[in-house]
Amino acid sequence: MQLDLNLLTVLDALLQEGSVAGAAQRLRLSSPAVSRSLGRLRRLTGDDILVRTGRTMTPTPYALAVRDQVGDLLRRSRQVLAPSRELDLAGLDRVFTLQCHDALATALAPALLADVTGSAPGVRLRFLAEAAVDTDELRHGRVDLEIGAAVPASPEIRHEVVGHDRFVVVLRAGHPYARGIDLEGFAALPHVLVSRRGRLTDPIDDALESHGLHRRVPATVGATATAAHIVSRSDAVLTAPLLAVHPLADAFALVTVPLPLTVPDPPIVCGWHQRYETDPAHIWLRDRVRAALATILTPSDHRQE
Repeated sequence: MQLDLNLLTVLDALLQEGSVAGAAQRLRLSSPAVSRSLGRLRRLTGDDILVRTGRTMTPTPYALAVRDQVGDLLRRSRQVLAPSRELDLAGLDRVFTLQCHDALATALAPALLADVTGSAPGVRLRFLAEAAVDTDELRHGRVDLEIGAAVPASPEIRHEVVGHDRFVVVLRAGHPYARGIDLEGFAALPHVLVSRRGRLTDPIDDALESHGLHRRVPATVGATATAAHIVSRSDAVLTAPLLAVHPLADAFALVTVPLPLTVPDPPIVCGWHQRYETDPAHIWLRDRVRAALATILTPSDHRQE
């Protein structure tokens, strides 16, 4: 059966006004147009809907029986087709899953949790580590927000560059170069790399090569904390975004010095599936992540000696 749901609107107006003329005025239609719709309703339901009693029209028992139901159907239809964009944070009960590098999660989680739990106590956050390979977690809805340095290639993944970090050289306190390092000294030291895929080279090698220099990389690890531990117990150095190493500096007695190379500042990119583009709760989450990152992107207390 092919149903014209516009007939519900006409039926509701007829039952509320009790006349064709009143329904036409309510709907801003002509009386003949409403009369034609009434004829269709009568054929569809097998009921007269409204019958003339003198100069007025009276609803049939069927019309009286369905009047409240019709009004309720229209209200629910409007809620579906024109949903409210107001967000009740106090009553919001939802779990959001964020995927990012372990060091970024370490820096982001305290500020974000303090913000979120203060305004939406029913919201819970799950921080997942980056996988060793690219995944479809966003597409399949298993991750709400992915935070990293790469711009998503898939057009169904929306993204926003929320800021930029800067690379620094990380050394143990008391290192011979703890007060600053030149380019030749930087290249001569052993280097530890952080790579989820286990790569032994990164863009720093390309920058060094442009100066005719090469570095030695005795190890690559999958987590920044592991690299920080190695650096804290040796003369090896780590080149990393400041945001990644800032939370670890005190824990491992590390210092940071400027990188003696000119390399682009790494972007911080938030990505989410297009299904959440207009979801009020997800929009709120992205706003809170953006605010938290803005707070920690300009740390004032990182150690530099």
